[in-house]
Amino acid sequence: MEETRGKIIRAARKAFAAKGYAAASMDDLTAEAGLTRGALYHNFGSKQGLLQAVVDQIDQEMVERMLAAQDQAASRWGGLLEEGVAYIEMALEPEVQRIMLLDGPAVLGDPSQWPNQNACLLRTTQTLQALIDEGTVKPVDAEAAARLINGAALNAALWIAAADDPRAVLPKAVEAFRQLATGLLKAKG
Repeated sequence: MEETRGKIIRAARKAFAAKGYAAASMDDLTAEAGLTRGALYHNFGSKQGLLQAVVDQIDQEMVERMLAAQDQAASRWGGLLEEGVAYIEMALEPEVQRIMLLDGPAVLGDPSQWPNQNACLLRTTQTLQALIDEGTVKPVDAEAAARLINGAALNAALWIAAADDPRAVLPKAVEAFRQLATGLLKAKG
């Protein structure tokens, strides 16, 4: 069962990245995986269900990369910034652009409402609360700040993905993200 799911997800990921969700044929996809349409519908219920499974897989990989960026930082505050910047930078990758930032929202709705976003929001909230508690960040509602920080990173990534020249937009988006986030810092003195 897991082998079948894995084959279908791999084939779908390749097709969705290359052709886009709308143009990816379910018959071509199942042929690529060496399986039947019945196997696809049995495992995912629909083409949309398959897209959700692909999004979940890519999202997990993105989270792992963001956590690695966070771990490389010298401080908790630096880690928070680097995690957001890593997310924004991934918007340059064709697979992330097409599946996560263009087709995913068009088919699955607002990414901030996706089930996997709850864990990310909770982690950001906990990090911000720790930064507030240690006096690095101004006293502010940690969940509200987390929603705004995550929203800024998401919207920066969406902007990059939709831009005519994503590479030209990236440095502007990263700089603005860093400036916005820095507004949370408590003044030293």
